[in-house]
Amino acid sequence: MAKKRKAKSKNYFTSETEEAIILYNNTENTEVKSKIYEQFIHYPFFKLTENLIHTFKFYYTEVDEIEHLQHEVIIFLLSKIHLFDPSKGAKAYSYFGTIAKRYLIISNQNNYKKRIDKSPLESLYDDENHSYNIDDKEDKNLLSNFIDQYVEYVTSNIYDLFPKENDAKVADAILELFRKRKDIDIFNKKALYIYIREMVDVKTPKITKIANQLYDIFKTNYIFYIEYGYIKFP
Repeated sequence: MAKKRKAKSKNYFTSETEEAIILYNNTENTEVKSKIYEQFIHYPFFKLTENLIHTFKFYYTEVDEIEHLQHEVIIFLLSKIHLFDPSKGAKAYSYFGTIAKRYLIISNQNNYKKRIDKSPLESLYDDENHSYNIDDKEDKNLLSNFIDQYVEYVTSNIYDLFPKENDAKVADAILELFRKRKDIDIFNKKALYIYIREMVDVKTPKITKIANQLYDIFKTNYIFYIEYGYIKFP
């Protein structure tokens, strides 16, 4: 194995890192495993998690410092390190980057939800720190695909999900925002409520109640979609 890479290197996750991970998994001696991890794996994991957190703005966390979140994700990666199998064709950087990102998305969504005490529509569109859904082409396409199927599912089952006719009308008005999302330029709470009121004559508390129910359906199924890679509505 090559000599330890300097911490200042920009290429922090290299073929040497992958070799170290393979060696780590094939080593039974705990002391040797610990040395391999400290010398060749810890720093790449550290930089990988650091870059993901700041690139995708995963800033909603239960811990006080971002570094603590980073430590949490590193522990998660270490708990999954034995699952890496190079014979399946995946590169270590891609494999660990993917599972770390999924972990952070789910963690960020859960913690963001805890901070919301108003309309869930605001949580979907108002916050710049919630931009991980649209920061890159891959994530944007995943979210867009999910929203299309989410709208189709709720529309097809709207009277099962909202038995009261007025509630169903409000839900459909909210869904119309999703249907026309590409044509709506301003997404803020006040504008959305006004838009919905123009379609359905209801008061704000009713809109908020139905929006919360829709968000619960959205969140539960989207987390499943991100984690497992496919959509499974009830």
